Amino acid sequence: MSEELILSLSKHTLETVLLLAAPMLGAGLVVGIIISIIQIITSIHDQALAFVPRIVITFVVFLFVFPWMMGTMVSYTHTLLVSFDAYIR
Repeated sequence: MSEELILSLSKHTLETVLLLAAPMLGAGLVVGIIISIIQIITSIHDQALAFVPRIVITFVVFLFVFPWMMGTMVSYTHTLLVSFDAYIR
């Protein structure tokens, strides 16, 4: 395999991973910021108050975007396997 092919494959893999993780990470970030603001305003500094909503929202977002994630992963895997002969040269 040439360097260009390895770099292209690595770039495409990282882009796919970031694309798949972005909805859940973004939702967790937004909820974390909102909870932090609420904690600052109310002076309640409970760790469970910060942790539990983030986990719940991340799981809910995962449930909603799971079909899209599976389609993206199947498409990536199909592309990878179709061009497999180029990787073994």
